[in-house]
Amino acid sequence: MPAETMQVWAGQDRALAALEEALSAAAADQVEIFVAARTGEHTRFAGERVHQPQTIIECQVMVRAVAGTGSARVAVSSLGAARDAVVAACEMAKRRGGAGNRVPGNSVPGDTGRANTGRANTGRANTGQANTGQANTGQANTGQANTGPHDVAGYADVGRPAGLWHEATLAWDVGARSVLAGQIMESAHSAGVTSAGVLTAAITELAVATSGGQRCYAAATEAGFSLTARAGEASSYVADLGRDASALGVRDRAAAAISQAAATGEVIAVPDGVHDVVFGGLATGELIGFVPDFGFTAPAVAAGIGLAATRPHAVLAPPDITVADDATVEVGLPFPFDFDGTPKNRVELISAGRVGSPVSDRASAAATGGLSTGHAHIARESSPAPEAANLIMMPGGASEAELIAGVERGLYIQRLWYNRLVDAEAGTVVGTSRDGCFLIEDGKLTTGLKTGRFTESVLGALARTDGVGSRLISQPVPNVWNGCCSAPAIRVRGFRFGSRQGKD
Repeated sequence: MPAETMQVWAGQDRALAALEEALSAAAADQVEIFVAARTGEHTRFAGERVHQPQTIIECQVMVRAVAGTGSARVAVSSLGAARDAVVAACEMAKRRGGAGNRVPGNSVPGDTGRANTGRANTGRANTGQANTGQANTGQANTGQANTGPHDVAGYADVGRPAGLWHEATLAWDVGARSVLAGQIMESAHSAGVTSAGVLTAAITELAVATSGGQRCYAAATEAGFSLTARAGEASSYVADLGRDASALGVRDRAAAAISQAAATGEVIAVPDGVHDVVFGGLATGELIGFVPDFGFTAPAVAAGIGLAATRPHAVLAPPDITVADDATVEVGLPFPFDFDGTPKNRVELISAGRVGSPVSDRASAAATGGLSTGHAHIARESSPAPEAANLIMMPGGASEAELIAGVERGLYIQRLWYNRLVDAEAGTVVGTSRDGCFLIEDGKLTTGLKTGRFTESVLGALARTDGVGSRLISQPVPNVWNGCCSAPAIRVRGFRFGSRQGKD
């Protein structure tokens, strides 16, 4: 018998019918509603066995109602409760829009009283400004570069847009993943290496409907993996993420990580000081994941904060450095529209080394010329706000081996960990190296390294980058719905690890 493939949880007909029925209870000037769902199958393994096989279904339904000058949001976790959420949001909005709450100019006040009883946001901070209460008029972004077959003005027939839906991911079922996990563990055991990791297949769905007649729906597949291979104190880590399971190359990349860990031998401390460093794609992704926090959201621009507001078009890095949010390419986790139902535009935050543009949603579109760039996203159980959700650093032409060969003495850093932003103006981040790190001597990897701490400016590191790799590696962005960051390896001249010497 053929293997059973994954299925969408809601589907276009069910999702839009549920939102339509919920909107029939609308008793406000305007009502917007979306449902975001994800069905994820996870095969976790460690040592010599598969453990914690899981299927996790997540669903969030969020309603925003506007009545006069009042607005309100209500979030629930099931389609069956959507109608009740509409009723509750409309009642709250009407209470807030009463005579005692009216403001001059008939403007809509900020949305500060969302009735959300769900789990608190404990992950990555969402730096976007709260929804200011601007009504969703259903206007499409006419500058959209995405040619996918969706129609934000009427019923969407997205279902399975080109590049988002892959049969190979659907067929990567629990049986296939378990067999692959067993092969990885057996290879690791034969090499004297312990292994632990996860193989994931998922389907993501988003449906948007408004009382103004807007209807959107799309579904996308998702595949990802991670593996830690360890031999004593030596380790190697590999991971990737995308829409197509067949493009991940899990078996070969797992074998490379196992071989690297087995061959490392004794490891030493990271030498304190300033080094020429080659960062692997995962480490680069951790660094550029902070770029949106340096002032590349429309609310930050409106407040006069950050690079896009204070240093427009300033030179930050060499011209081969471009960091964009781009849902129009088949890299990472692209999706055709946002939680407002607006089609997504490509936005270059750093454009050929210069300060670029911010991302926006409809509530903050005034800062981007009056049109949303299509970047309304949510963290878990939060209101939509502008977010660069499919962040990509554009690749160069060098292989990772060529970047390493260009370093006489320095460090190779495969992965960064526990990274925190400490100064958004300077772009300063603190964190540690982790897994698969080596000295570089005469252009070759030699002695393995233990974990080392760093305090450095991401902006400074990009300014001192003189080589960009050709292969993009993708990883999830914590606590951002469908969030992903994709980056190549880079070579940075002068990156400090360890403590700074005090003044005499």
